[in-house]
Amino acid sequence: MKKTVLNYLWNDRKRILGMPITFTRYSMTDDRLFLECGFLNIKTEEVLLYRIRDISLERKLGQRIFGVGSVRVISSDKTAPELLIKNIKHPVEVKELIHRQVEEAKLKRRMHFSELSGDFSLDDADEDMDM
Repeated sequence: MKKTVLNYLWNDRKRILGMPITFTRYSMTDDRLFLECGFLNIKTEEVLLYRIRDISLERKLGQRIFGVGSVRVISSDKTAPELLIKNIKHPVEVKELIHRQVEEAKLKRRMHFSELSGDFSLDDADEDMDM
């Protein structure tokens, strides 16, 4: 069995008091976001970037004191509709990196607003313009 090597754009661990001493790891390739947690029993969650709908940043006082923050990702993924990337270093930069990669992934798939919303079609827009 051949081992697949992924090209990671970013990776970090969940931190406690600013130190990476947990068994929760986060990583991102050019098309997927991963969450892996556990020591003996490892669970891996994966979200395709083009499925991400919203990204938000949380930096509570305690997180700011220790130089960390959390990025919340909302997606149309069935198994992980909400993914919290908790207590990571450089959360603002990570949020922006995710945003750029999401936009790039959607452009690669030639996705449009109508494909994402599910209830708006270009035919509706043409009818509105005729009025």
